[in-house]
Amino acid sequence: MTGSAVGLESLLSSVADKPISLVRLARLLLAKGHHSQARQLCARAVAMAPNDAEVGAVTAEILSHGVPRWHWTILQDSARNMAYEEALRRAIRPASRVLEIGTGSGIVAMMAARAGAELVVTCECNPAVAEVASEIIACNGFADRVRVVAKHSSDLAVGVDFDTPVDVLVSEIVSNQMVGEGALPAVEKAVRRLACPGARVIPARGIVRVALAEYRDPHPQRIGMVDGFDLSRFNRLADPYYRISVGDERLSLRSKPCDLFCFDFQSGGPFPEAKAAVVLSALGGIVNGIVQWIRLEMDEEGWYENRPTVGATSAWAAMFYPLKCSIEMPEGDMLTVCGAHDRLSLLIWAEVSDAQ
Repeated sequence: MTGSAVGLESLLSSVADKPISLVRLARLLLAKGHHSQARQLCARAVAMAPNDAEVGAVTAEILSHGVPRWHWTILQDSARNMAYEEALRRAIRPASRVLEIGTGSGIVAMMAARAGAELVVTCECNPAVAEVASEIIACNGFADRVRVVAKHSSDLAVGVDFDTPVDVLVSEIVSNQMVGEGALPAVEKAVRRLACPGARVIPARGIVRVALAEYRDPHPQRIGMVDGFDLSRFNRLADPYYRISVGDERLSLRSKPCDLFCFDFQSGGPFPEAKAAVVLSALGGIVNGIVQWIRLEMDEEGWYENRPTVGATSAWAAMFYPLKCSIEMPEGDMLTVCGAHDRLSLLIWAEVSDAQ
């Protein structure tokens, strides 16, 4: 046993009957990267003092560490949930074996079981999320057919985590820009290593769409004079884009949408780094940026799209790439929009001529 381990054991024994001290020690362990030990100490402290407000507050802080807030937004997107469930019902047969990449709350895995799958294996690389998802699946009565594996999908192996290759692969790991959550390499590896030939992949395709747009609001990361000081040079450090709600009434599309990238998930890839360009024809009006959103084609029948429209809602935001200056574009004027992805991130820009 190392000196640090001996020191930790000694410290634990000295605070073993003190719930407040246990959660404070758990916070220190979390800061040093010992997430599992921190959660275990919290569980002990809560068991000893279930009604202690400070113990509860520190425990909540520790358990929520590293859990993205978008989990809650996604779960409340009924259109997205329905698109996944309907696609699963079309794909699944009584003997189906399903692999889900990205358990989250466990809702999609339970949908697959409810659709009649014989076995659902769902992987989650965040141990805290995997633990809670297992509890959720059990309390909803699906523990006999749904198994949570606390691993990244790239670490799964046939013969270790499940007996035979799966015939349905479902994932919900796409980001606002389609590629930001590692969806491309995850699907490539899973189709090649974990799925049987001809397995159904949900979603079957992912599309990055763009349009000319006007956003009638100052860029939140553009700054000029503040309290008499010129801070405009700080804008060089700003992100090249920002997120906006798809229902934001301040956004107006100034062209028809066009597909910039299309990823055939059903094929399993490969999905190499790529560049693309499209020419967009203006509908008329002020253009001060490019708006980008995503479309998920679940199969040949169902789809989900977070197209920006006044009053629309979606778990995924639209991404707005501002131009350096606004352009008055009469109907029929053309603007070339370019994009590039490195499999993990996406960039979009417009080729604006001096004349424009």
